[in-house]
Amino acid sequence: MNLSFFDQFSSPYLLGMPLIIPSLLLPTLLLPSPGHRWINNRLSTVQLWFIHLITKQLMTPLNKTGHKWALLLTSLIILLLFINLLGLLPYTFTPTTQLSMNMALALPLWLATLLTGLRNQPSISLGHLLPEGTPTPLIPALIIIETISLLIRPLALGVRLTANLTAGHLLIQLISTATITLLPTMPSISTLTALILLLLTVLEVAVAMIQAYVFVLLLSLYLQENI
Repeated sequence: MNLSFFDQFSSPYLLGMPLIIPSLLLPTLLLPSPGHRWINNRLSTVQLWFIHLITKQLMTPLNKTGHKWALLLTSLIILLLFINLLGLLPYTFTPTTQLSMNMALALPLWLATLLTGLRNQPSISLGHLLPEGTPTPLIPALIIIETISLLIRPLALGVRLTANLTAGHLLIQLISTATITLLPTMPSISTLTALILLLLTVLEVAVAMIQAYVFVLLLSLYLQENI
């Protein structure tokens, strides 16, 4: 029984092919397709308004140099948002519960922001490792601590996203199992757990959206430090 709770985090296979590939490609099909008119229908209008709102929120902390990353950051948050929300549907697989995928997103993007800073302004980027006014005896230890905190950033990004989504999915499965198990014997308790399950599902929808936003927002803040 304990192992079955974690079966939802393993990638399902169909005809020997992992279904994680179409699950990653599906969100791109939900984006509006280009047409000859500026506005095709109400759905496209809402989608374009939502993309504009996300882009505006992400670009607020950045200066003009960072606006070159607008397409990348906006595409990333929309991809994570769709994957997280689609993973809440029954009998679906959530790729962002896999630490390997989250690290594959976090590590290259964090490294890109770091290399951008080292190329454009190496003195300022290296200056973050040693705050101004540090006492001389503390300089070696502080440099080591700041270097470790810098290198741990991509790990924190990937683990934060993985842990929050994994914990939410496990809670939903545990409470839903309890609801079904208690239904024949204690219907009143089962109804109460079903209400808790409904509230938890609403909370998980909010968590899925917030975690996608936090992931990309932290990347934009790392970028701002290096441009």
